[in-house]
Amino acid sequence: MKNKKKTVVALLTGRGNSTLLNKNILPVLGKPLLYYPAMAAKSCELVTGFYISSNDEKILKAGENCGYKRIVRPEQFSTPEAQHKDVIIHALEYMKEEGVYPDILIVFMANSGVVKKEWVETAITNLLENEELSASAPAKMDQDHHPYRAKKLREDGCLDTWIDFSKETVSTNRQDLQSCYYLCHNFWALNVKKSIEAENGQQPWGFMGNNVKPILVDEGFDVHILEDIKRTEKWIISEGIKY
Repeated sequence: MKNKKKTVVALLTGRGNSTLLNKNILPVLGKPLLYYPAMAAKSCELVTGFYISSNDEKILKAGENCGYKRIVRPEQFSTPEAQHKDVIIHALEYMKEEGVYPDILIVFMANSGVVKKEWVETAITNLLENEELSASAPAKMDQDHHPYRAKKLREDGCLDTWIDFSKETVSTNRQDLQSCYYLCHNFWALNVKKSIEAENGQQPWGFMGNNVKPILVDEGFDVHILEDIKRTEKWIISEGIKY
């Protein structure tokens, strides 16, 4: 992506019919939750377009108050079963009708305030400097929840290993296991042609493609319960984030 100036667009996503009522706009230090990812993008000079996709008028209005253009999401893409890929494709089609063709699309989750401007800038820079990357996103190491430690229920109600270890012995010490990383799911920076328009990406987030550059961070979570709001406020204060 080095030959010409690239179009970088932010897409804030959040549906209204979530299990925690109005979670995307719950107050966090006096601002709606989605304000924090919205302003992290707004603070990046490389980002030139700002959109919010939702089926909920309150969420759309909160996004507009942050300077984002609304994309009214169809109800079929607003159910608990809806896939993020469909939301992204719908938004890209809307942008195309407006004459906007993003080279890099940064998809933000409206229910995560754990976002730093520096992370967004790093993700963009990663994609600009290496055109073979399909995406870049925050990730954190978590050995406590290593897949080798995961269990599932057998039909008899007892636990079984998630992975077949019949031909190997696995250490019980987490430090002996290969390092395990999880996406934070606060945002994904996508090289549109290498990710959403490509095929056979890494599951279950196939739309991210196969060459995903991580931004290694110490913390990353989204809001599912009210206690997560307090946790978000504590993180924002500790990091000194102000917009």
